Order: sequence, then structure tokens, then C-alpha cells
Amino acid sequence: MIRILFEWTAICALTAYVFYRSIPAFAILFPGIVPYAGWRTAQAERARKTLLSMQFRESILAVSTALNAGYSVENSFIEAYHDMKEMYGDEAPITAEFYRIVLRLRDNEQIEYIIRDFGRRSEIEDINDFAAVFEAAKRIGGDMTKIIKRASANISEKIDVKREIETSMSARRLELRVMEVVPFGILLYLQTGSSDFISILYSGITGRVLMTSALAVYLAGVFMAERIINIEV
Repeated sequence: MIRILFEWTAICALTAYVFYRSIPAFAILFPGIVPYAGWRTAQAERARKTLLSMQFRESILAVSTALNAGYSVENSFIEAYHDMKEMYGDEAPITAEFYRIVLRLRDNEQIEYIIRDFGRRSEIEDINDFAAVFEAAKRIGGDMTKIIKRASANISEKIDVKREIETSMSARRLELRVMEVVPFGILLYLQTGSSDFISILYSGITGRVLMTSALAVYLAGVFMAERIINIEV
């Protein structure tokens, strides 16, 4: 939240100067931190889910390997926790989740209920689907090794598609970032080199209305572009 506060303060200061040359404009724009904080939080949440989904694929591969080595289902998850700890470190999302699983197993909770709760808390479709299949297989005595391998293959395929889309969109995302900065650069250039030419935009009601309209169109364009490049798979 501190970083978001600094970011929004800088954005407000730049916008107030470039579009209005007015200190009161900064105060008027600053309450926009509420939707901005929501947007940045949603971005962070999407990044967390993407990272957790990718790490989950590796974790169930580790569980499958432990099952093939002769461990029980419960002990396979414990072994997978140690693998995740070595692979990603203590601070990784998947390590924290598997540590929670280990603690609950030590309290003699049923593994299927623990995995179901994991899927619910993660709010990730792949983990929820795995939890549902895992719980059903545990109840009817299905082949856990085969089920986990199949789940891993499905998740891997989906992640590969996401990576291909992310690679193809990376150039477009960079172009968007450049285009978001260009209007500010143009106005700053005009203010430096041709201040008399655009001075009318910073005085009188007409100028304020025009600059406010331009800012509104700019924000609408940024919003639409962000929606376009954030493709859900």
C-alpha cells in the first residue's frame, strides 16, 4: 500500500501539472487512489494466481513421484512439501500452502478435505478441479497415481497455452506502455518549446474543459487497452 501511495502521488502530481498546471487539481485527482489501489491489487492477485498455478503443476508432479516411490498419499504430500521448499524456498506461495497441508495432516485431518480447502482458498480453477477429482477418487478408491499424472498433464497444457499467449502479447504490452507515456511527453514538449501556443488550454473555462475531456478520453483508452491485453485462458 505504501508503494501504491507513492505511485499515485507521482501520477497525480504529473497529471495535475501536465493537464492543468494547478495545485488544486492535484487535490481533486488524489481521491482516485481508491480505484487505482483496487486495480493494482487486482494486478497483484492475478500475478499471485499465475505463479501459484505454475508452482502447483510442479508440486503435483512431486506428489506423483513420491507415490511411484511407494509412499502413501498423505506422505507423498509431505515429501512434496520438502521438494517445494528446496525448489522455491520458504517464501514461495506453494511452499506456504504445502506447509499448511503438512500441519493439518499432523492434526489427523483428511487429506481430501485439506486439498478441497486449498482449492477454495486459492480461487484457481485448475486447483479447484484437481481438488474435486482428488476427493472423488479418494472416496471411491481410484488410482491416485494415474489421476495425479492426468491432472498434471492437463494443467501443464493449459500453462503452456498461457505462456504462448503471454509471449505473443509481450510486444503489444510494451507498445501499450509506450503509448501511455506519449501524451504526457507531447504535452511536456509543447510546454517547454511552445508554451505560448498552448497557453490558452491552461486558462479559462474552455481550456479546462478541453483538457479535462482529453484526460477522460486518454483514461478510457488506457482502460480499454488494459482489458484487451489481459486475456484469460
